[in-house]
Amino acid sequence: MFDKILIANRGEIACRVIKTARRMGIKTVAVYSEADANARHVRLADEAVLIGPAAARESYLVVDKIIAAAKATGAQAIHPGYGFLSENEDFCHACEREGIVFIGPPVAAIRAMGSKSEAKKLMEAARVPLTPGYHGDNQEPGYLHQQADAIGYPVLIKAAAGGGGKGMRLVERSEDFIDLLASCKREAISSFGDDHVLVEKYITRPRHIEIQVFGDSHGNVVYLFERDCSVQRRHQKVLEEAPAPGMTPERRAAMGKAAVEAAKAVGYVGAGTVEFIANQDGSFYFMEMNTRLQVEHPVTEMITGLDLVEWQLRVASGEKLPLAQEQLQIRGHALEARIYAEDPAKGFLPSTGRLVHLAPPAEGLHVRVDTGVEEGDEISPHYDPMIAKLIVWDINRDRALARMLQALADYRVVGVANNIEFLSRLTACPAFANADLDTGLIEREKAYLFPEGETVPEDVWLVAALAELVREGQRAQEAARSHRDPLSPWHARDGWRLNACARRELVFRLGDVQQAVAVVYRPDGYRLTVGARSVLARGELNPRGLLRVELDGLRMDTTVIVAAEKRHVFLQGRTWPLTRVDPLLHTGEGAGAEGGLLAPMPGKVIALVAAEGAKVEKGAPLLILEAMKMEHTITAPAAGTVKAFRFAVGDQVGDGAELVEFEAAAV
Repeated sequence: MFDKILIANRGEIACRVIKTARRMGIKTVAVYSEADANARHVRLADEAVLIGPAAARESYLVVDKIIAAAKATGAQAIHPGYGFLSENEDFCHACEREGIVFIGPPVAAIRAMGSKSEAKKLMEAARVPLTPGYHGDNQEPGYLHQQADAIGYPVLIKAAAGGGGKGMRLVERSEDFIDLLASCKREAISSFGDDHVLVEKYITRPRHIEIQVFGDSHGNVVYLFERDCSVQRRHQKVLEEAPAPGMTPERRAAMGKAAVEAAKAVGYVGAGTVEFIANQDGSFYFMEMNTRLQVEHPVTEMITGLDLVEWQLRVASGEKLPLAQEQLQIRGHALEARIYAEDPAKGFLPSTGRLVHLAPPAEGLHVRVDTGVEEGDEISPHYDPMIAKLIVWDINRDRALARMLQALADYRVVGVANNIEFLSRLTACPAFANADLDTGLIEREKAYLFPEGETVPEDVWLVAALAELVREGQRAQEAARSHRDPLSPWHARDGWRLNACARRELVFRLGDVQQAVAVVYRPDGYRLTVGARSVLARGELNPRGLLRVELDGLRMDTTVIVAAEKRHVFLQGRTWPLTRVDPLLHTGEGAGAEGGLLAPMPGKVIALVAAEGAKVEKGAPLLILEAMKMEHTITAPAAGTVKAFRFAVGDQVGDGAELVEFEAAAV
């Protein structure tokens, strides 16, 4: 077994590998960019090496720097994690050349499965079922268009070197093919340095089921059952679970056998995932093989009781697989939710900033949190905006769903927009709860997942006001204790008035809704009034924002976190980011730069779609912004004229930067 390994990655997967290595008595070396100097994986590792600037192409993707760091620290092996260089055959070959063990498959397996089109040919030879499509080398747009027309719409354009949902476009009409092909190729070049694509028939209502495989250098290959990853957005997985709902033993055995045959066809060693598109009738087709550990591997660990990173380390050091196929068993059901810094209300735009408050649910037998950040850390615009993976387990799916809902309700994040409430709605969605699964679930359940015109419950306004009052009282007590006359009545914040009760108003806003809470101070608490409702309120607030509330005798625990003028109220599984309004200072919401379109986040301009001086209709694409490896199209807010672009292709822009000078047409 190794004494020391280097982890050529960052974030939660680097922390995940460090955890297992430490348990096994193996020392770890982290690598980090300038942007990650204070990152959690750097703090956890035994040693850490700076490898370059923030941009991944100048740090985490530079093979020579990673190899040099391993040699300088005496690391015997390198764990690539997922993403970055994990499926890069040049990196694997460089490790081999320098006598460093690559904790993953051999070069030949990465090469064979690195190209989706080549992998399809291999699988066809191994008699693994394939989706109808074109997997050839002719990349001329007109020819690919002809192939798509011949296959029949809808079709899926996929980057041959792709993964992680990047470089994929669904085409539903022939006339859209060329534009979507160009977009797909741009994203493929940006993400993988290769714009080669393949075109496949898009299966209607498909399920995405993947099989975890493991091989060793002694010729043994097993499958560790399946994961259902059907719930996706933009081809990126959102919720994963194991085992797959409705999977029969016969179908599991057939898919497992096909996956093992696929792995054997390329002489596979280590952890890998064979991904299948499955029809509702039970038929399935090979999609691709990921020659690395998957983001969603924890659900497999939860139902098997195994540590797949430990298996990786043992196999890479030359040991045989710890268990044979007949020794592997499924126990219970597990779900994984990916907690991201993104705003579902704004088309899931990534969010950046400091994690002002971060309180995950308590971990134990049923709940696990894999994360690469802690409170106070930054979500950077340079990398994937994942905050954590939340994994739950119980003896069956219904109980696992209940565990997930409770764990999401207990998760507290302040400082960046996040998808926790969206994940809660998704978990509770009747279609998901009843296992009516396919990759279009989020799209077809939009009405449930993105409710409009929600009314803020009265309890939210009341809790926000009570927290404000209790916090004021605490500050007064602290000031009194530090004063030379701590018993002075001038320190009191009890609202005492001679022959009268003190009255005031606290005003809060959420979006366009503004609400005043009338306050009357009483010896036994506060009389709070919202609209026609009036309650006697008391509360105790701890330093972490936990507020024990009593409203007319009804007691409940909530959390209220202050971040500048925001008051984040966590109540009954929801988060309400209220703004405290000072009537003396409030001047209304800013309207932004008049006549301009603003960048919704930091990014890079990768295409100017319209021309300066062009007259466009409402919704017409104007430019394309790339951020966090995703494309975001800026569209015309109304019919009008593009007066000027403020940036050129290739320019970096900041959050809120004016991108386009736009003149709306006269009505």
